[in-house]
Amino acid sequence: MKNDERDKREAYLKGIVSNLPESPGCYQYLSDKGVIIYVGKAKNLKRRVSSYFNKEQQTLKTRLLVSKICDIRYIVVNSEADALLLENNLIKQHQPRYNILLKDDKTYPSICISNDYFPKLFKTRKIIKGAGRYFGPYSNAGALNAMLELIKELYPLRTCNLKITPEGVREGRFSACLEHQIHNCCAPCIGCISHEEYSKFVIEIASILKGDIRPLQENLIKEMQMKAAEMKFEEAQKIKERYQLIENFRTRSEVVNSSLTNLDVFNIESDEKSAFINFLHITNGCINQAFTIEYKKCLDESDEEILVLGIVEMRERFHSEAKEIIVPFKINLPLEGVTLTIPQKGEKMRLLSLSKLNVKQYKADRLKQEEKLNPEQKATRLMSEIKRDLKMENLPYIIECFDNSNIQGTDAVAACVVFKKLKPSKKDYRKYNIKTVTGADDYASMREVVRRRYSRAIEEQTPLPNLILADGGKGQMEAIREIVEDELHLNIAIAGLVKDGRHRTSELIIGKSGESIGLKQQTTLFRLMTQIQDEVHRFAITFHRDKRSKRQTASELDSIKGIGQKSKSALLKEFKSVKRIREATLEQLSSIVGEAKGKIIFEALKKDF
Repeated sequence: MKNDERDKREAYLKGIVSNLPESPGCYQYLSDKGVIIYVGKAKNLKRRVSSYFNKEQQTLKTRLLVSKICDIRYIVVNSEADALLLENNLIKQHQPRYNILLKDDKTYPSICISNDYFPKLFKTRKIIKGAGRYFGPYSNAGALNAMLELIKELYPLRTCNLKITPEGVREGRFSACLEHQIHNCCAPCIGCISHEEYSKFVIEIASILKGDIRPLQENLIKEMQMKAAEMKFEEAQKIKERYQLIENFRTRSEVVNSSLTNLDVFNIESDEKSAFINFLHITNGCINQAFTIEYKKCLDESDEEILVLGIVEMRERFHSEAKEIIVPFKINLPLEGVTLTIPQKGEKMRLLSLSKLNVKQYKADRLKQEEKLNPEQKATRLMSEIKRDLKMENLPYIIECFDNSNIQGTDAVAACVVFKKLKPSKKDYRKYNIKTVTGADDYASMREVVRRRYSRAIEEQTPLPNLILADGGKGQMEAIREIVEDELHLNIAIAGLVKDGRHRTSELIIGKSGESIGLKQQTTLFRLMTQIQDEVHRFAITFHRDKRSKRQTASELDSIKGIGQKSKSALLKEFKSVKRIREATLEQLSSIVGEAKGKIIFEALKKDF
């Protein structure tokens, strides 16, 4: 956009902002194509919209949004509560690019009680206005099926699609089906149950679906006692069985004191990109509804802002009219007649903790699903975690780790393993024979190896690591730092891996001060650091053993000039030992390695003998 066009746009927008009313309402930002790119609510429209154009308060993302605004519309409402509800509806309708987006494209099943003369109960994903009463939706199919099984055991409602009318029943237009014969249906179609008794079943079912179980149980006890007093013991027994089924279900479902009723519980868990909100509805101490939704962040929205939107969305979706809402922190929720509670202890705190547990589990499950579909996402997330914990400037795309190995200073070697994007890059592994150090001096050996590796990398202009790990404590870190920073003047993050008394990786040491970062077991970061430490140890030990083995198995053949490894291998394969090679004739040796080499070996071994 040219400067004159930008100035013209800004002047136009300032004119709109200066004339905005100081009333509650919703504002909409539009792009140059007339598309709504952002929707917001405000207690005071003029003050809220003006804040977007205050350059001192603008974040990077807000500045980006403002640069895209070409027009502003607004809707004035009576209260902040109305503005909140309107904002929720407008966001769902237009799905603006810069609003947090509700990532919930699933249609969850509900339970419907139809509006027929003899209603039927069924599971459905379609909500048809006027077709019946709907309960749900249920995010957990297991919970929904368990509910339907309970109701089926308690009440033998019809399952057919017949249009049963009073006239049809009286005239005998219908006949009983197999479901009636196996006692799964009370057969209202042939008059086996009256409309009043069937309607009573439906009322009780609705109570169960709403979570109002205790009043139903009380009525069943009274009815059972009345039947028993009338000597109708079989009917009383059937009522008792229904009561026990409901009691068993209530006992499994109740999580808190049954005096807690008609509560909404919300909790939130968020990261840089997304926010997850869990909702629990409590009736008579039972969880009647449980649901978790995900929002995609766009403009660094706070948890408070997102939680308010989530509460409005959930209450509208589940038709909740609870007068008390339990939340984890203070929020500005302009809903009339609703009390916000931030519990510190007791039953309500237990519910809040349960909601937190649910939202954390949901977030973890979503991350696992995404990482399965996109494995690189997991690596990026873990690299971001390492960057944050180690206070690094860049993501650790390349990590290199060093380890020394020797026995009392003999056969001293070192090894370097390389991890790229957190995966071993074995073609980049390197082995080093210690050349300038005498005896068992791990720090001097580390300085030699690090100097050789990174001097060569600078000379050959090969990529340098983002993070160097030392398989040791602060001393080895300092040895690396002396070479990398003081001598070669490189800016590379350095950390040390430290093991506990049981020889397990337990912490990371960073910085000159040796700041310690604990590693929790079973975390992805712990497993990665353990893998790197085990890998460099394995590589160094294997190299050291090979070198020691070669020295120990060196034979007299090694000292004969002009005889290479290939000739030695051929002779040992044929004669099995140096002793037998020494006892062989010149002709036998010549037949294996040729006349010239045979003569050299024959004369050398005979002379030594």
